[in-house]
Amino acid sequence: MPKLILVRHGQSQWNLENRFTGWWDVDLTAQGVAEAIAAGELLKAKGVLPTYAFTSLQTRAIKTLHLALEAAGRLWIPEVKDWRLNERHYGGLTGLDKAETAAKHGDEQVKIWRRSFDIPPPVLEAGSAFDLSGDPRYAGIAIPNTESLKLTIERVLPYWESTILPVIASGETVIIAAHGNSLRALVKHLSGISDADITELEIPTGQPIIYDFDGGAVTGARYYLKDS
Repeated sequence: MPKLILVRHGQSQWNLENRFTGWWDVDLTAQGVAEAIAAGELLKAKGVLPTYAFTSLQTRAIKTLHLALEAAGRLWIPEVKDWRLNERHYGGLTGLDKAETAAKHGDEQVKIWRRSFDIPPPVLEAGSAFDLSGDPRYAGIAIPNTESLKLTIERVLPYWESTILPVIASGETVIIAAHGNSLRALVKHLSGISDADITELEIPTGQPIIYDFDGGAVTGARYYLKDS
């Protein structure tokens, strides 16, 4: 039976610093590296061995994937990187300290920007220090200047349907190493979670989430591999 393995990247430097990250490229911390390795060791221990991998274009997710696969003895499997699995773009909040932003704008406003389903943060101004228009990995891509979870879903799900699901349906066990919001988009779809409830779903770093499949259809509820 094919499986889908979802892994949120290990702790990043800006997770540690409590800053809005989004599309900005930051590396893993030492803890994040350990989380990624532990995820791979758990996959190996449980005998849940991926045969095909997907990740974003962001270093923290790519490194998490590679560290986990190496620990599981699966570094050799086919791998696809795509921007559609990138984290949600936090617009003008990118790089800001979350606590300082709450002090300036109020906890309620920041909660709306962070957790509402369809209200995006302020846009990232062109020419900002965090403007990615010159980043070669995004050449030819219409880079967003802000995204809500709804907008993130609108890029993740078509990619899921067109590219990832057919690989699972063919019998492969797929691992996706990605980000809190791109994975939240997939979990919302696969588990049938409402627009209101998805905003409260937390996806921990480095903890493999499993979906079992029969062909192209999910069988049963998602579960954490550590609990299986």
